[in-house]
Amino acid sequence: MKKRLLSGLVGLLAAQPAFSLDLVETYEKALSYDSGIAAARASYEAQQAASDVSQSYLLPQIGVYGEGNLVDLDGSTADYSYRELSYGIQLSQPLFRADIWFRHDTSQFQTESARAEYNLAQQQLILDVATAYFGVLRAQDTVTTAGATESAIQRQYEQAQERFDVGLIAITEVYEARASYDDSKSQRIAAENQLNIAREQLARLTGEYAEELENLRQNFPLSRPEPMNPAAWEATALEQNWSIQSALHLLDASESVLKEAKAGHYPTLDLSASYGDTNIANGTSSQFDGTQGTVGLTLNVPLYAGGGIQAGVRQQRSQVTVAEQTLNTVRRDVRVNTRSLYLTINNNIETASALERTIISRRSALDATRAGYDVGTRNIVEVLDAERAYYVALRDYANVRYDYVNNTLQLKQAAGTLSPRDLIELNNWLSATAPGIEALASDQETLEDPSR
Repeated sequence: MKKRLLSGLVGLLAAQPAFSLDLVETYEKALSYDSGIAAARASYEAQQAASDVSQSYLLPQIGVYGEGNLVDLDGSTADYSYRELSYGIQLSQPLFRADIWFRHDTSQFQTESARAEYNLAQQQLILDVATAYFGVLRAQDTVTTAGATESAIQRQYEQAQERFDVGLIAITEVYEARASYDDSKSQRIAAENQLNIAREQLARLTGEYAEELENLRQNFPLSRPEPMNPAAWEATALEQNWSIQSALHLLDASESVLKEAKAGHYPTLDLSASYGDTNIANGTSSQFDGTQGTVGLTLNVPLYAGGGIQAGVRQQRSQVTVAEQTLNTVRRDVRVNTRSLYLTINNNIETASALERTIISRRSALDATRAGYDVGTRNIVEVLDAERAYYVALRDYANVRYDYVNNTLQLKQAAGTLSPRDLIELNNWLSATAPGIEALASDQETLEDPSR
């Protein structure tokens, strides 16, 4: 009997048509539609460009120049004017600019942080798609169980009304049945609204409203995390988690900015060179017409900047402290989250196993309560409670399977290992024809007669 009973416990939906949308197709739609992942990619590309900009200040700067001047001299010993024309090419090259070097290092660290954030955004999209996808299935299951509960209680209400009409029960039992029926109807209406909301949340990621989604097959395994050691998962998370990587690179960037602030005390040395034609003419006669080349070094030694450099160093030291504490917070959060998810997944597995047995027990209790009601040893309230308890057990079993899937993906995200391959592997356990708990309701006659 247990085997037949569990054959219908995968979700609460009936068999779905072959054109159902699967998880990988949903993810592919989200990749091209979701604005969050597009913004993260653009942010990463912008930071890459910013790093190239900072590097350009370390490389030679080459340009052409042209200059024309009219000079008028009016004095006690000379009174004349001349024009001066010059044009050519010039080059400048920083030879020692510690602040620019550190600024470039900062930009590279910020680029690495942006890359980590982009990778995190990609993982978050995977998780968001799976959460929204199974959120719709979860809501569909709730609607189906709510509808099944309403139908079962409606039958009890109608039977109670018939019994009252022939004088077998008191009117209070009819009132009890009607109250339970009205309550189950309101719960079904609320469940339908939650399903509409779940569809909206999925459409936000994909831009489309999917009417049918593939569901988990009944033989989907609830396996324990590998390795079966929370400390191993924690170690992997501390090393690979993208939130930690981002915070770590931001700390490196903050320390580099501190070095840049200290570099305000350092001297600077630049090389400059130019070559071009120069013409100096007085009236109609030319005083000089030829080429001119110059090479020079420019040294600047800062002596006093109004205390601004020292203040900037103090400010940046505090920013380094902020980055250090932020990194510590992220590490602690990841450590706790990783271990908690590991424990929760194992709890999901144990809960699912217990709920399998609960469903059988609830079904047996429901059958016994109905039989007792028929012979007068049980009242209508007990029957209604047994009906509700049975369908709640079915719903809870479906929910714990979805919880297991979501928590497993979250654990992999915390460890920094979540990838589209995980969705592909999960997608292999989906089917457009997966039987639902609604199919179980149609098998109740078989369940009530183990000989069939």
